[in-house]
Amino acid sequence: MKRLFKHTYLTSRFFTIVGILVGLYILAYLFPGLLAIVKMLFYVALALVVIDLILLYKQKGINAIRVLPEKLSNGDDNPIEITLNNSYNYKTELLLIDELPFQYQKRDFEIETYLKSQEKKKITYTLRPLERGEYYFGNLNIYVNTPIKLVTRRFQFGKDAMVPNYPSFLQLRKFMLLAFSNKLFEYGLKKIRRIGHTMEFEQIKDYVMGDDIRNINWKATAKRNQLMVNQFQDERSQPIYSVIDKGRAMKMPFKGLSLLDYAINATLVISNVALKKQDKAGMFTFSRKVENRVIAERRPSQMNNILETLYNIDTDYSESDFARLYVDVKRSVTQRSLLLLYTNFETLDALHRQLPYLQAIAKNHLLVVIFFENTELHQLTKDKAETTYQIFQKTIAEKFIYEKKLIVNELHKYGIQTILTAPEHLTVNTINKYLEIKARGLL
Repeated sequence: MKRLFKHTYLTSRFFTIVGILVGLYILAYLFPGLLAIVKMLFYVALALVVIDLILLYKQKGINAIRVLPEKLSNGDDNPIEITLNNSYNYKTELLLIDELPFQYQKRDFEIETYLKSQEKKKITYTLRPLERGEYYFGNLNIYVNTPIKLVTRRFQFGKDAMVPNYPSFLQLRKFMLLAFSNKLFEYGLKKIRRIGHTMEFEQIKDYVMGDDIRNINWKATAKRNQLMVNQFQDERSQPIYSVIDKGRAMKMPFKGLSLLDYAINATLVISNVALKKQDKAGMFTFSRKVENRVIAERRPSQMNNILETLYNIDTDYSESDFARLYVDVKRSVTQRSLLLLYTNFETLDALHRQLPYLQAIAKNHLLVVIFFENTELHQLTKDKAETTYQIFQKTIAEKFIYEKKLIVNELHKYGIQTILTAPEHLTVNTINKYLEIKARGLL
């Protein structure tokens, strides 16, 4: 009986009928002839409620299974699948309320549907997580009505399910699929013309039409009495480090994700691309100190090590210490490497404070400083200014946009490679820069 009361709810139709009966009882005081009719209607309503309860509890009812992914992909739409099975011998209307993780702060998530007798149905919805960590799902609540719709029965399934939210591995799979289908150019990834021969020798092969005649091996040609050419390949086993600034400059949000999370997602993809190019991929982070280190290596478990390290990155967004970064790089990264530094500079003054350390790092390594455009400022400059205040806002926005370009020029002046990118284009632009560096043999 306790279970019945706990999972039984009265519908709005029930209260409407009760209101009508109360009104009729009041009228019966004025018109006594109505009293018998009102009593009859009351017993009919009571009988319908009893029948409704019997229909809801006589049979097994509804069964539901919520299928969660093994892990969520940060910043992506993750599918959540719910399988419903109706064991009633009549059509039911359902209200599905899933208790989402607290990170969403959403308490009005509901789906309305129906099931025919003995029907099985799959419902899929998507969730876009914006914070790494553990996501706990509460109960899957299903409220069922019979065709009478006076009483609702609640079913509960799937309590206390936890799913970890990792950096965007869906983005990783997307770029891998595009790479194998040769459609990377559709996302802005371009082929770079090779300059010079800063590549490793691979083999001597027969000459075929289209081979560069400058690569003809005349000694081998004389021995074989036919044209032979030297074949080269990209230099391999070069260390590629992703260096992530997790200081306060990376806290700024764009489309729900912080700049830090954009950098984390890009690091996962570029590390995989580097490994596929036979290079060594590694990473580390810094703010007040250097941590989360993964030594650049090329081994089967390297991607899993990087993924787990990225998942566990935690920060209080304190002030970043570039001096400590320089000391650590000088001591720990002894081989010349490509360092992809994800950070953010809003003003020239902010750059000039750190420029001596960036110059010192660039002396021994190929440093690429990656920082971000403020896309909201770009939108502000496009809007028409009609008031003095709007003109002031637009002027300041244009000043900050121009200052970002000055930062690029300042870094180029000291021979430091740069990428100035919108956060949503970070991954594509980083891969492009890596491919360009490989093609030009700069490392």
